[in-house]
Formats: sequence, C-alpha cells, structure tokens
Amino acid sequence: MNWLRTWKIGVKSLLLHPMRSLLTVLGIFIGTASVIWLLAIGEGISSRAQQQIEQLGAQNIIVKSKKPVVSDSTARRLTPYGITREDYVRLSDPELLPTVQRAIRIREIRRTFRFADNTIDGRLVGCTPEYAEVMRLTLDRGRFLGHADLEAENNFCVLAAEVAQALFPLEDPLGQYVRVEHDSTDHEPYVVVGVMQPRASTSAIGSSLEGQDFSGDVYIPITSFWRRLGDRIISASSGTFEGEIVELNQVTLQVSNVDEVVETADLVETTMNLTHKEKEDFEIIVPLELLEQVRTMRIMFMVFMGTIAAISLVVGGIGIMNIMLATVTERTREIGIRRALGAKRGDITRQFLAETIVLTVVGGSCGVLGGLLCGPAIGLLRNGMERLIPATMAEMPEVIRNLDPVMVGWSIPLAFSISVGVGLIFGLYPAMRAAAMDPIEALRHE
Repeated sequence: MNWLRTWKIGVKSLLLHPMRSLLTVLGIFIGTASVIWLLAIGEGISSRAQQQIEQLGAQNIIVKSKKPVVSDSTARRLTPYGITREDYVRLSDPELLPTVQRAIRIREIRRTFRFADNTIDGRLVGCTPEYAEVMRLTLDRGRFLGHADLEAENNFCVLAAEVAQALFPLEDPLGQYVRVEHDSTDHEPYVVVGVMQPRASTSAIGSSLEGQDFSGDVYIPITSFWRRLGDRIISASSGTFEGEIVELNQVTLQVSNVDEVVETADLVETTMNLTHKEKEDFEIIVPLELLEQVRTMRIMFMVFMGTIAAISLVVGGIGIMNIMLATVTERTREIGIRRALGAKRGDITRQFLAETIVLTVVGGSCGVLGGLLCGPAIGLLRNGMERLIPATMAEMPEVIRNLDPVMVGWSIPLAFSISVGVGLIFGLYPAMRAAAMDPIEALRHE
C-alpha cells in the first residue's frame, strides 16, 4: 500500500466521524497555541523588565535614601535619615572612589502644579543638568536646566510631556509661569524653559527597585529646591505632627567602565557605612546585577512556561491515544478483512499512524495560526477592558496593563514539532495494537 493511498484512506476514515475528529484536533490546537502564547507572554514580561533595567544604565550605581522603621515614641519627632550632602561629597571624591566618573544628586517631593484653572499632581524633582542624560530623558523643545540656573538658583522648570499637556492643552508652555502649590496659600511661580518627550514608566522589579513614573515630573535646579523647600517634610493630622529631614533622596553614580561596577558598588557601600552603619537608612541598587538576575530568571521563566504548555500538548496526545484506541476497537472487523485480503502488519500500522499524523498536523497548523494571533488578541482584550472597566484596569499591576507579548521565533517550529511528535508517540501504540490483531479473531468480532 503506497503512502498516497494511505493518506487518502486515513482522511476518509476521519471524515466518517467529523465531531470526534474535530474534538481531537481541538486538543492539539489548544496545546500548540498555548505553547506559543505562554512563551510570547513570558518573553514580553522578561523583555520589558530587562529594558527597564537597561534604561537605568549598566554603568550606573544608584544610592537611595530609605526611611528606617521608627518606634511609636519617635514617630512624632523630626526623623533625619538618608543620604546627606556630606555623603554626596564623599561619593564624588575621586580619591575615595577613583572609578566614579560623575555623581548626580536628586531631591524630590510630591506637589500640585497649576496654570490658570488647570492643575495636576506630580513629582517636583530638584536635580542637576546631568540628570536628563543619566535618566535617558529626551528633550522635546526648549532646553534642560543648565549650570548657570544651578548657580543663580533660578526659578526655572522643565515639564514632563504629560504635565505640559495637562496644564497647556492649547498653548505653548515655553515662557509661561507654572505655580507650585506648597500649601493652600503658598504658590511659587516657575518659568517653563523646556518640555521633555514622553518616557515610559519603570514598574517595580522585585524588591530592589521601586516603580518610577516620569510622566508627572517637573524639574527645577536642586539649589532652588533647597532654597525654597529645605530638608524638612512635616505632615500634621488631628493635632499631631510627623516630620522627616531628608537632604538627598538619591545619588546616581556613573562608573567609567562597566567591568568595575560591582567592585565600585562594594566601595560605595563601605563609604556609606562609615556614617550610616547602624541606621539602615539607605540602599544601593546595581542595575548591572539586576540585569544579570533578570536574564537568568528569563531563561528559567521560559522553561517553566514552556513546560506548562507542553503538559497541555501531552494531555492532547493522551486524547489522541484514547480516540485511536476506540477507533481500533470499532474497526476490528475491517482490520481482519484487510489482513485476510493480504495487508501486512506494516500496512495496518501505517494506516493508523497516517490518521494520527493527519489529526496532529491539522491541529498543529491551526495552533500555529492561533499562536500568531497572540499579540493582536491581547491588545484587543486590553483595549476592550479599558473601555468597559477602566477603574478595574487602573488598579491592575502595570505589567498587566502594558502587557506586550513578544513572539519567540523558535517557539513556532518547536510547538509544531512537539505536536506532531506527541501525535506519533501516542498514536504508535494504537497502531501497533491494530497491526498485532489475529485476522481470524478480528473477523469474528461483532
């Protein structure tokens, strides 16, 4: 029996039971599509995390102030913590840290910004001219802060794209005055000298890096920040107050050579511990180490997701075996007749294997097409949910709201090959069982 005739007979046999064949194909379809979908989703999540860490700079070391745990007895007093100006001087000293190319100091606080009747809440950031370059921010128009602004303590500001759009929907913001509300009666004006291009937010990555949203930022010279706001943050409630003294929220160090980052980070920790050893009021983040961890986790995550998807294919294979065993039982008399007319065991084996391969190839091909629809399908689902349940979507984690699957090229041949392989493996036993039947006993079967 030639293979072409075998395929034709196999297809005709499957069409005799269309619903059963359809359900069998559906199992392989789901398994194949799930392999591609899960790998694409996993790759999208890990790629986004890797891009966010790379945006922080592989040559950077981030030192952040961290509020220590305070007891009830000290909760109502001014609590000094975090990075000080003296720390910044030491961290930027080439004799102590010769591998540090430059050190960027940052101070920030939440405030309300106003122009005419338009307001928006955001982050007031006191920084230096190097901030935009280190944080990978791109200027859209105007200019960023300069060293002259720093020395003169000018009331100049640069707006993030979302702030500019909210405050100036119909006007050019350059040269306009934005008022920063420090309290209900104190509004300080700042002249807009620049507007930044939109920048994607950085979601939280593990426990080492908090999410950072640049869309609501307003940048002013750090010297102006200190002159106007100082170091104290005091909040009052029900007649009591709680205060903090923070000189710097963050210092970002840029190392001259990426190979020296880890060693420099150890020196930075040693330097900070000279004055903060018992306080535990700072943390050091090394994006390079996070990047290596994410790359390792990326491989593990893809293996895990692929394993889960492969299990669904195995389940589909078991379904094929059950269907083919039932088919063999139903066609026992047919097998006996074929054997009596001269068909060999190999012919019977090929016949049932051909039917199995047809099922798996059709299911695998449909599964590949379904897998390619992963990105558009998730995009439509996300857009639909944003229209129907916007409040629920806003509360979801950023990684879900901005989920963007990345198709892994090798996942398509892998999923298809596994689906066909599973079909062959699970279809082999029913085919061999059919071939091993005694022709005389098969002919007696009712």
